[in-house]
Amino acid sequence: MENLMGLLRIHIQKGVNLAVRDMRSSDPYVVIKMGKQKLKTRVVKRNVNPEWDESLTLSVADANLPIMVCVYDKDTFSFDDKMGDAEFEIGSFIKALKMRSEGLTDGTIIGRVKPNRENCLAEESCIIWSKGKLVQNLVLRLRNVECGEVEIQLQWIDVPSSRGL
Repeated sequence: MENLMGLLRIHIQKGVNLAVRDMRSSDPYVVIKMGKQKLKTRVVKRNVNPEWDESLTLSVADANLPIMVCVYDKDTFSFDDKMGDAEFEIGSFIKALKMRSEGLTDGTIIGRVKPNRENCLAEESCIIWSKGKLVQNLVLRLRNVECGEVEIQLQWIDVPSSRGL
C-alpha cells in the first residue's frame, strides 16, 4: 500500500448480552470492515456473552474511513443471521497518536471520546498510554437489534516505511 499510515490492531474482547437468534442462544462471530478490508473472528458456539479474545489487524491508509463492526449468528443450513452492527471512527485516536507520547507514565489518559448520537459508544472511551503503546478501549452498543454490546481495544502498530504520521 502506497499511502499506508500504519496498522490498527483491533482486539475483539467479548460480546455482552447479545441477541438470541437460535432456539435459546446464538453462535456469534464478528466481522470488521474498513474500506475494502474485511476480517472476521472465530465462531463461539451457543453463547450470548462470548469471549473471542482475538486480534484482527487492519492496514490504515485513510484515517477518515469509518470502521464497521457487524455481529452474526452462524447457521449451518441457512444464511447467517445478523445480530446488530456498530460503527466507530479513529480520528481522535490518530490525533492522540500524532502527539508522540513517549516518556509518559503508564496509565496516562491522552484523550477521551464521549458517547453521542453520531457514534455507537455505550460509555466514555479513554485513549491511554499503556506499556509503551497507545491504546483505546471501546464498548460499542449494537444498532439494528434489540440488545447487545461488543467490547474492543484499539492499538496502533507503526510500520517502518509509514510516512502518513
